[in-house]
Amino acid sequence: MTRWRYAAATDTGLVRETNQDAYFVDDAVAIVADGMGGHAAGEVASAMSVDIIYDAFVATPTVDGMVAAIDSANRQVLADAAAHPERFGMGTTLVIAALIEDKGATHPVVFHVGDSRVYQLRDGALRQLTSDHSVAEEWVRMGRLTAEEALVHPRRHQLTRAIGVDQPLEIDVRSVTAQAGDRLLLCSDGLSNELTDEQIAILATSSASLEEAVQALVSAAKDHGGRDNITAVLVEFDAVSDGFAPLEATMTPLPPTPPEAPRPDPVPRAPKTRRRVTWRSAVVATVILGVVAAGVGILHWYAYANFYIGAKGQEVVIYQGQPGGVLLWKPTTVAVTPFPLHQFRSADQQLIHSTISEPSSQAAVEYVGYLHQQWQLSQPTTTTTTTTQPAPKG
Repeated sequence: MTRWRYAAATDTGLVRETNQDAYFVDDAVAIVADGMGGHAAGEVASAMSVDIIYDAFVATPTVDGMVAAIDSANRQVLADAAAHPERFGMGTTLVIAALIEDKGATHPVVFHVGDSRVYQLRDGALRQLTSDHSVAEEWVRMGRLTAEEALVHPRRHQLTRAIGVDQPLEIDVRSVTAQAGDRLLLCSDGLSNELTDEQIAILATSSASLEEAVQALVSAAKDHGGRDNITAVLVEFDAVSDGFAPLEATMTPLPPTPPEAPRPDPVPRAPKTRRRVTWRSAVVATVILGVVAAGVGILHWYAYANFYIGAKGQEVVIYQGQPGGVLLWKPTTVAVTPFPLHQFRSADQQLIHSTISEPSSQAAVEYVGYLHQQWQLSQPTTTTTTTTQPAPKG
């Protein structure tokens, strides 16, 4: 039977006015969520996600149950943002370590969306178990940036995945091979952005108690700048089960299955004359169908692989698709921003009319907020505006 002990600490930091991080930890699950969005919206998204996921996982404590719980949180955050325009653009990152039982053995499994992190510590050595879902880190994995360049790249904080951004949501899942005495550190990027791996390894080491370690980690992050909310959850394994199959995958939850309609009684039909089908004709037909299906799939992917900012009347909206569409696939509206077209500089209005492409809906939302902010800065100092904009992730 796998067991762990735990401790946690969080702090607003030295720059943010509020703490939009949320966390929960007990003897079966540890969760850290780093909210993003204007005013209290990030705080709403992170707290809502932690509550939804914990309640759903308690009801179904399996890998599939946790994936479904994260998917439910994503859907409910999206729905809440749609119902409350003042929370437009809210979302949250998420890292989870949960003890999952399978065939009589219980082992830790990590679930991950965004740029919060999970580290494993053993005998003073630190290993990062998650990969950041940010534009800069994606470019590192593609070979477009080096790891050193990513540390200072302007898109290092621009997320490619997060709760409340897209549906369906891709979730990284991996089992952890642990030993008694190992520690797992779950943290928001307010900690990992301020401290090096070497500093984290020293402060989180087993030579300090769990409570002392989390307090030391948070204090050190503040001492090194404290530019974001800081959260650290640390668990230490007292015992570990054997015989758990390794798991590492990216999961996309399936949409809910609608109830199947009752089938009518079959109607008797006259027998048909059978036609003889040779194996050659069957192979040719299969190849043709495969080529057609692949072509349709590629066109569909291309048609909706892009997000762009455009104008619909006086509204500035976010579209998914290619401007003008591709054959039968037309762009779809995924978000209507709270900023009217006249609240942008003239040059930016022309850019919006000609469309501005972005790699994700979240990136498009952030760029709209940036352009609107530039308009605000260009206004005379005596002019005031009541329009709000999404705040940076905190």
